[in-house]
Amino acid sequence: MFSGMSNHSIDSKGRIVLPAKFREELGESFYLARGFGNCCVQVLSKQKFDEISEKINALPVNKAMALQYVFTATAVEVTPNAQGRVIIPQTLREFASLEGEALVIGMNTRLEIWSKQKFDSFMASQDDIIGEALNLLTF
Repeated sequence: MFSGMSNHSIDSKGRIVLPAKFREELGESFYLARGFGNCCVQVLSKQKFDEISEKINALPVNKAMALQYVFTATAVEVTPNAQGRVIIPQTLREFASLEGEALVIGMNTRLEIWSKQKFDSFMASQDDIIGEALNLLTF
């Protein structure tokens, strides 16, 4: 399970260093894909990518194809170099507005890579939803 958040930078070649603890969990190679519903890049283990792909393929054809265009078609398998860096393809960097400062966020079964500015704006927009969700929980 992935948890935590760390600050990173995207270099001029579109590379980011993922924390070692996350790389160990992801395995030797893993997938980067467009985020679902958010302007971020998802980082998924091969196993998780395959699970999602199977669920997409089980949908009615028109829905499966729509998700394949935004998920499967944007996905790329990557292997970190010796320094732990992976290249985020330009199309994914543009989609998520990734350049300069970025956040790597653990989201249980996946990671997300966000532009710090986009993430801060997103979180500010979630205040009401967070309050409602907290009211549903009992501690």
